[in-house]
This record gives sequence, structure tokens and C-alpha cells, in this order.
Amino acid sequence: MRLFADLFLELDQTTKTNEKVAALSEYFKNAPDQDKLWTIALFSHRRPKRTVTTKFLRQWAAEVANIEPWLFEDSYHIVGDLAETISLITPKKTKSSSLSLSDWIIAIKNQVGHSEAQKKEFVIDAWSSLDQEETFLFNKLITGGFRVGVSQKTIVKALSKLTGKEENRIAHRLMGSWSPETESFKHLIVDDNPKDDLSRPYPFYLAYAIDKEIEELGAVKDWQIEQKWDGIRGQIIKRNNEIFVWSRGEELVTDKYPEFENLKLLPLDNFVIDGEILPFKNGKPLSFNDLQKRIGRKNVSKKLLLEIPVILMCYDLLEYDGKDIRELNLVDRRKHLTEIIMTKNEVIIDIPLHLSQELVFQNWAQVTNAREKAKRDGIEGLMLKSRMSTYKSGRKKGEWWKWKVEPFTIDAILIYAMRGHGRRANLFTDFTFAVHDGDKLVTFTKAYSGLTDAEFLEVTKFVKKNTIEKHGPVRMVKPELVFEVAFDDINPSKRHKCGLALRFPRMKRWRKDKEAEEAGTLFELKSLLEQKQSRPLD
Repeated sequence: MRLFADLFLELDQTTKTNEKVAALSEYFKNAPDQDKLWTIALFSHRRPKRTVTTKFLRQWAAEVANIEPWLFEDSYHIVGDLAETISLITPKKTKSSSLSLSDWIIAIKNQVGHSEAQKKEFVIDAWSSLDQEETFLFNKLITGGFRVGVSQKTIVKALSKLTGKEENRIAHRLMGSWSPETESFKHLIVDDNPKDDLSRPYPFYLAYAIDKEIEELGAVKDWQIEQKWDGIRGQIIKRNNEIFVWSRGEELVTDKYPEFENLKLLPLDNFVIDGEILPFKNGKPLSFNDLQKRIGRKNVSKKLLLEIPVILMCYDLLEYDGKDIRELNLVDRRKHLTEIIMTKNEVIIDIPLHLSQELVFQNWAQVTNAREKAKRDGIEGLMLKSRMSTYKSGRKKGEWWKWKVEPFTIDAILIYAMRGHGRRANLFTDFTFAVHDGDKLVTFTKAYSGLTDAEFLEVTKFVKKNTIEKHGPVRMVKPELVFEVAFDDINPSKRHKCGLALRFPRMKRWRKDKEAEEAGTLFELKSLLEQKQSRPLD
């Protein structure tokens, strides 16, 4: 358990991917195989279910610490995290334990069906044999609330570094419903698997934000211009009549988008399409806000599939009839892509493939006007691709450009603040903002990026001096500071009292030149939404 606790601390104290990969690689090198499996499972959201209620844990912790329940609850509100609160107030360990991570998880799972007295004895005995960091993790595991800021891609990189196997092979092996209780590390990760090549994706070709005058690109006719779709970049692979879906983050997400299983009905096989996974219903795209309801789901319900179906908006073809065609120019690749899209008309059941339409312009002035109109229509911008471009790897300048619209902005008032995490745990960095709604303020978004460390420190000093109320880890502050908040899109929302949800909110700048009375209004935000909703459908 100590080894796992050390790993957790290292991961929690850095935001740098390379440092996380190094820490994971070192851990995987030294940990027992069963602990390696459980670590992969935990970091892949395969957490054991809660076996003890938080109500009992709070009672037992107060009892062990010999404090009144009200004092424990006050401490909990200040700390803001139950597992951490218990780890801070329970006495130091009085005996040692040789149990590993996997031993503790099995012991926790075995509490199902035990009486309250038996569970209490188990928990208190665990607290007495674990140090503070280990107790914190034990509490997270027993409540089913374990989380850590490590992506699947980072885990894959670390395992690849450990084993020498290619990352996409490791990612393929980690998909599906495997369990540490029925799988071995050697079989899952180390042994050769003949199916590794079947799901192998290609490196994505990424566009640069345009950094020159548009006219400098030459003749408009030499460029394929498309709408910049607002979804998740992905590759869909069909080989040997099996379907694999990869995100741009190099995560295998096949299980999250079962709609693409219908591609097995296409007469063509052995191809790889590059495109955008979009929420799409009744002949038009839904908002990214809708797609977010599916992104975090491991299991997608039938209801969600009906409410928010997805398609692939296809814009390139990398493999055709089993052959790598990336060295063909864009015009020729698109011809083959069109052939695949056309074949879906031969199938009765709907195939969720749509061809990204080319936008035709006579001159750059028309392109510029289209970009300006894009913002009014709630579109991210335009993509410009040289017709003669081959499909390259990674981000390359010169042949693929993205021309995004300028973000929306509004001046907002800081009214709530929370401390950050990791290296910013001593600073208030997570903010809630409000705008005017008549004679009152109404919250409309949260943001935590966009300021320098020096600015965060300055805001932290303000928060400490100007706190009006405390609600657990949240501080309500005097409504005095104004920030310009930028966001990429706006949509209706039933989850928020203001009735709105913003896409990618962030702090553009601190408006020290403005008073709170000069901040924006809810009417302004609703007007933006009305303009977007009133645009005619294509």
C-alpha cells in the first residue's frame, strides 16, 4: 500500500505528463503484478463499489478521534473532502501492515454482507495500521470515490515504456470489460497478441491556426474549405469486419459509441476514416454540450442513445481496401471516401457516416465573410486544406489551416472561490462568476484558467480579506472583482439556474479598470443564445 501511496503523491503533485509517465513506469517496474493490474483498473475508472456508507465513516472517525460529531462536521466543511478529513483527525497508526493494494481492495470488497459491527471493526483496524496518506486512499477506495488526474493515454505511455510495446497495442489490450480478479498482468499486457495489429490507428494530421493574411495562401481554387465541426476528432477502423473507434487523444473509445457497429453492414471492408464524432439528430448537429453527456459514460443507456445519437462527419480517408493511401493527394483520397459514403445507400439500416461538405467560394473576400457569419451561426470556424496535400503525421505548417472565429466575451463578477489542486492547493483558482439580472446577481459559469500565478496570488489575497460566507471549501466573496470571461459557444441548459451553459469558459483578462456595476447582464447572454437559435437551418 505504501508503494501505491507514494505513486499517488507523485502524480498529485505534478501537472506534467512526462513526470507522470516516469512515476507510473517506476511503479510498474517495482509493484507486484496484481497491484499493477488494480492500479490500471483504478486509473481506468474500474473502482470497487462502496461497501460502507459515509454516515458510518463520519461517526466512527469522530469516535476514534475522541471529538464531538459537530466538530468533525465543521472540520469536514473546512477541509472539503471526507477521506482527507478522516486521514487528518484519526490517531497515528499503532501497528504495521504488510497488506498490498490488491489485498486491501479484496478485503474491502469482502465487506459486502457483513454487519455494521463487523464493518466498524474492519475500518477502525485499517485506520490504526495505515499512515495518513494510506488512510486517505483507503477511505477513497471503501467509499467508491477514488479518482486521480491521470488519463488513459498516460497509463498507456507508461506501460509502453515498461514493456517496449507500441502504445496503440497497449491501448487495444486495455479496452473491453477485463477485471483484475480474472486477468493476469502477463496475459493482459506482456504476452504477444495476434489481434494487436487489427485495431492499429494512424497518427492524426493536425492543422495549425492560421498565422498569416488569408490572401497569402494563393488561389482559392487550390484549397478545399469546410466547416470546422464542433465534436471529437476520431478515426473509425473497419478491418476483418471488426470496428474500432479511436479519439485524437489516442484512446480506444469503441464501447462508448455503439452506433458505429452498424458499419459492419457496409459491403466494403478494411478502411480507416478520419472525421469528427458529432451528436446528430433530425438532420442537424446537436451542441457539444449534448455530446458531453456521452463522453464520460462508460456504459451508454438505450435512452441516451435515442436522445443523443452520434455520427462521424467524415473528411478524410487513410486506408482503402487494406492499403495505406496517405501519400495520395487530398482530391484522390476524397474520391475514395465518397465511394464508401455512397455504399451506405445500399444498406437499409442507417449507417452513421456523413460526408463533410466542401464550401465553394470565388475569392478570399467571400471566405472572410463566411467566417464572420460563422460566429453569428454558432459555428467554430473554417478548415482550409490544400487539395494537393498528403496526409501527414502530427502538426505540420503550410497545408492544413484552421481559421477559428473569435470567442464570445462578457464582463463578469467573481462571487465564489475555491482552492486549486496539486501545486496550486494553497491558492484560490476555481472561480464562479455572475452577471447582473435586474437588481440581483445570477451565477452563470465557472472558470479556472487564464490568469498568471501572480494574478492568482493577488486574487487569493483578496478572497482571504473579503470572504462574506464559508460553505465548506467554497468562499463567498464581496462582489467587487470584474473579469472578462471568454467562451466558444452558448447553449440552453436545465442544469443551471441561469438556463445557460457555456463551452470552454476561461478568464481572458482581469478588468481592474471596471467596477462591478459595469459588468455584463443575463439579458446579453440570452440575446447571444437567441441569435444562435434564430439562424435558419441549412
